[in-house]
Amino acid sequence: MSSLVDIRRAGERFHTRAGWLDSRHSFSFSRHWDPGNTHFGLLLVSNDDVVAPGTGFDTHPHRDMEIITWVLEGSLVHQDSEGHNGVIHPGLAQRMSAGTGILHSEKNDSWTLTGDPEHQTPVRFIQMWTVPDEAGIAPGYEQLDIGGELARGGWTTLASGMPKHLQQRAIGIRQKHAALHVAQIRPGETLEAATAPFVHLFVARGEVALEGSGPLAQGDAARITRSDGRRITGGPEGAEVLMWEMDAALSVG
Repeated sequence: MSSLVDIRRAGERFHTRAGWLDSRHSFSFSRHWDPGNTHFGLLLVSNDDVVAPGTGFDTHPHRDMEIITWVLEGSLVHQDSEGHNGVIHPGLAQRMSAGTGILHSEKNDSWTLTGDPEHQTPVRFIQMWTVPDEAGIAPGYEQLDIGGELARGGWTTLASGMPKHLQQRAIGIRQKHAALHVAQIRPGETLEAATAPFVHLFVARGEVALEGSGPLAQGDAARITRSDGRRITGGPEGAEVLMWEMDAALSVG
């Protein structure tokens, strides 16, 4: 059977705007609800968040979810009830396993931990949630700087639970049917999407051309069912693309 490509444009996403937060949601989230757009494959959340300086998400709970955060601009402070804390910045991948339950906060106030002068730079990050293999696991946290691998070009595995990626340098997730890859694609450079039952491509910045579907701009996404490894070509200014490779889907009902 041939691939099915569902293009979702940036302007079609749900939009949450508060004084300190500008967030665009690829799937149903919070007060935004569409029963026909709750997930794709095993991916439940893909939020593009911009948080103003000195503000952020106060302490709040999560349970039974694998949460991956990828910072594009600025820096984000993470603190949680398991005693983990740190400043996440571009090139530093982060995973939090909520498991049996965890409390955490995410703030754009890195000077409180680093001692740097107070800054006025917003932080922009993509936060993605996928379900774990099993409920009730112990909470966990991992971060890893993959900036060096990313700069070498091609796809870099950012996070994975797939057995085939165990020997790669990537953060682990408790989901053996999913992996997240990232690439900074140079102008005119061509990469191939993964060949998998479900592939979710998200253009984090820049523009690409997706074989058979045309241009995708920043914020656009392609949901590919029965992905056949079609080509992705960087636009005039290049692009940064996040790609979920999944060989299973969430069971509903």
